[in-house]
Amino acid sequence: MSLRDTIVALSTPLGRGGMGVIRLSGPSACSIAEAVLRFPVEAHWKSWASQLAYLPDEHGATIDQAVVSFFEQPRSYTAEDVVEVACHGSPVVLQFCLDRALRAGARLAEPGEFTLRGFVNGRIDLPQAEAVRELIDATTLYQARVASQQIGGSVSRRLRPLKEQLLELISLMEAGIDFAEDDISVASPDEVLRRMRPIREGVDRLVSTFRSGRYVFEGFTLAIAGRPNVGKSSLFNRLLERDRAIVTGIPGTTRDTISETTSMDGIPVKLVDTAGIRQSNDLVESLGIQRSHEAVADADLTLLVLDLSEPLMEEDRTLLAALADRRPVVVGNKCDLPRRLESNRETMPVSAVTGDGVDELRKAILHRLTPEGLATPETGVITSLRHANLLRECLEALDSAKRAVEFNIPHEMLLLDLYAALQPIDAITGATTADDILNRIFSTFCIGK
Repeated sequence: MSLRDTIVALSTPLGRGGMGVIRLSGPSACSIAEAVLRFPVEAHWKSWASQLAYLPDEHGATIDQAVVSFFEQPRSYTAEDVVEVACHGSPVVLQFCLDRALRAGARLAEPGEFTLRGFVNGRIDLPQAEAVRELIDATTLYQARVASQQIGGSVSRRLRPLKEQLLELISLMEAGIDFAEDDISVASPDEVLRRMRPIREGVDRLVSTFRSGRYVFEGFTLAIAGRPNVGKSSLFNRLLERDRAIVTGIPGTTRDTISETTSMDGIPVKLVDTAGIRQSNDLVESLGIQRSHEAVADADLTLLVLDLSEPLMEEDRTLLAALADRRPVVVGNKCDLPRRLESNRETMPVSAVTGDGVDELRKAILHRLTPEGLATPETGVITSLRHANLLRECLEALDSAKRAVEFNIPHEMLLLDLYAALQPIDAITGATTADDILNRIFSTFCIGK
């Protein structure tokens, strides 16, 4: 794959629609567009402007009209010359336009190559490039807002000052070692620790956002468990806001797990309705109960449903004891009926029939999973496991550097830890070159020789 080629691809989804867009990017984008299209007057390539053109066949007959937009480098998505041809969304027409562009000298773009070129050409950094995919894959508005903020550089803005501070510290240490004969003193241990402290605190705060941030795109699984006939399926339908599970007054109606996906405050949630858990000699019901246990084990959080209109039964006590380690949210269903349940445990009252308490239950679910609350997208939220693991590596290296200072390890060895802390940040934002370090050394210290 050569990044000097002019590439072309269909930028809108496959299928029929009102419009379809063919995108060209590269040094020959304009000349290829002129070879493919016929302009009523001489083509004018004014940046961020559009013009009318016609798509002719091999014999010159018009196939379609098109609106052609031009984005001159570097003010384009790829930081190259970009031409977008908007035709009617007929698959035949779009394929014909694409084939003509290929015959005129364009190369079919590889997956993600437009964004790759934007990254390589310095238009966007790596976190912004990764966020493009997350925005395309977003299934809720909250996901889209988070991804949009990341494309705008929210994560990069939080990492940039931390990287700057780390580079300043590395430059200080390098200069003290390289130019010791010029009476440039090496920083004292207290000074090194003082400079390291805000870096570590900043990285740690950013890592902490992953606890809630990972749910933004991965979502979480919520299992609804309980003994038969406590209203699990009714609560499942209420949380889903549609009738998906069969509800009857007959205990054991649900014989297998049922799962559906919804969202809570923009977070994808996979709801799993399980079979009522009890002792049973029925083979089919026993298999369903086994799957219920598996669903609870796999879930991020479990709702343990009790019946407020009946006394606490032995099956309820058994489930409360069995799930104690998983810290389930205990829900008391049927709060619209006279209460007969007595329990020392904190129980959230709800009614799957009337909807009372369901909004409070949703808030309690989110609070259990993200006690600190969902971070606002504008603050820069870590949603990538890759980013989180890299930042944890940075923390480990900073801790090693701190110990090196405390044990008076030679500064040459301390620098190895500092560079080890910089490497994971570089893997997120882009590499730091030797010239970056040298430029900081010579701009920070007055070295007259």
